[in-house]
Amino acid sequence: MEALTYAAVVVAVLLGVAWYLSYNAARLDRLHTRAEGALSALDAQLVRRAEATLELANSGAVDPATALMLAGAASDSLEAHNDRALEDDLLEGQSFGAREGLESDLTAALQAALTPDVVAEIRAEDGAGAAALQRVEGAGVRVQLARRFHNDAVTDVRRVRRKPVVRVFRLAGHAELPRTVEFDDELPPAVRD
Repeated sequence: MEALTYAAVVVAVLLGVAWYLSYNAARLDRLHTRAEGALSALDAQLVRRAEATLELANSGAVDPATALMLAGAASDSLEAHNDRALEDDLLEGQSFGAREGLESDLTAALQAALTPDVVAEIRAEDGAGAAALQRVEGAGVRVQLARRFHNDAVTDVRRVRRKPVVRVFRLAGHAELPRTVEFDDELPPAVRD
């Protein structure tokens, strides 16, 4: 009778450990999926911001030199997106590569071009330029939110992967450790007001 009781206890403990490991593995998988989804959402918002910037550059609301600067920065951003989409050696969206610098350059171009005087002039026209400016503003806010969501998801993945049970039992498998995406995404002060 005692042997049967001990066997039942051992089986119950083993089932509990198996459930705990399975639960943690599934949780980690969901967190990795969330981080990858957030990176895809960030990528989509960056494309929308670049397209909105191109629309503003082509609207005629800014002078030709400024339009050329904005169009160049936006085109570089879109080309980096297309190049990234074609690369086969990326680890399922976990690498953002040199694109961070290009996105910071686009932000710098927007900040240089959209001074308070230029923004006031565009908004006063109330034409295609004003609509494009509004689209740039909205896309810029969504980029900030998407980057924040992605970085929060990556932080959650890293926190769970630091747990001893995850490391000892290799619950992360062969999944790459995601990394945060860091670039300047501040809207020009004149646009935020």
